[in-house]
Amino acid sequence: MSDLEALRALTFEFPHHVVGNSVVIHADCMAWLARLPENSLHAIVTDPPYGVKEYEEAQLTKRLAGRGGTWRIPPAFDGHKRAPLPRFTDLSSKERNKLEEFFVDWARLALHALRPGGHLIIASNALLSQLVFSALVKGGFEFRGQIIRLVRTLRGGDRPKNAEDEFEGVCTLPRGNYEPWGLLRKALPPKMTVGECLREYQTGALRRLPDGSPFGDLIPSGRTSRYERQIADHPSLKPQALMRQLVYAALPLGTGILADPFMGSGATIAAAEALGLTAIGVERNSTYYQMSIEAIPRLAALPIPNRYNNQLRLLK
Repeated sequence: MSDLEALRALTFEFPHHVVGNSVVIHADCMAWLARLPENSLHAIVTDPPYGVKEYEEAQLTKRLAGRGGTWRIPPAFDGHKRAPLPRFTDLSSKERNKLEEFFVDWARLALHALRPGGHLIIASNALLSQLVFSALVKGGFEFRGQIIRLVRTLRGGDRPKNAEDEFEGVCTLPRGNYEPWGLLRKALPPKMTVGECLREYQTGALRRLPDGSPFGDLIPSGRTSRYERQIADHPSLKPQALMRQLVYAALPLGTGILADPFMGSGATIAAAEALGLTAIGVERNSTYYQMSIEAIPRLAALPIPNRYNNQLRLLK
């Protein structure tokens, strides 16, 4: 069975579309993961909805209308119009508990689908990473560390709302300069070595760079370029300069099925396509699913900038 045939077997009755070597599916990821046979996937690289509710239709409608809701509509800063940001700081105890329960349940489904030794690389943020990563561990994953994306964002640094003039010398949160990505792994079978896991499951480790040096956990990235945003207008679109490094590392032997259960407009799948890998993406929002079908080949065709990190030059 070819890789593409193996992907088609994982679409079930869900609407789907073939994009190059990959497949994208219109479905709720929990429903899709629950259908997967055990040990179907080699790795997962994904950027989930951190607050769970910010990508609900009602909240997206408010964001598009400029009314806020869960999305904070920030003022201009230094002449730059700032994009809406999820209000992670306004989550109640009930919502935080709901978030934890969601990721515990999600982790259990993802573990069943992953091969032993398969890695999960998952985006988070400084405010919620502890909660999300601990929930994934509670769901059964091994915590293996973090990959730090160095990126100067416009998050944080705000003066107190409605008291900006009175307290102009303070900020409520530090200006964001990094983004934590959790690195987790499905446990190896008892007494199995990494070498044995690589031989049997093609998993268990991360891929070294083409020159033989180890993959690094600190990635200077920069913000997503306007060219990428013109291709895929998704509120949390991650740059190809970052995603290509992550998907490369996730498959230690450069083979296997890589999945993104929270695909959005397809940045992870595009990165896999750019590197000649096989991937499967799942998105429940119909607008973003349809967007991904056209966006993935266009994002995959973009040249990656190499001004941030030597790892990028090695992946060209």
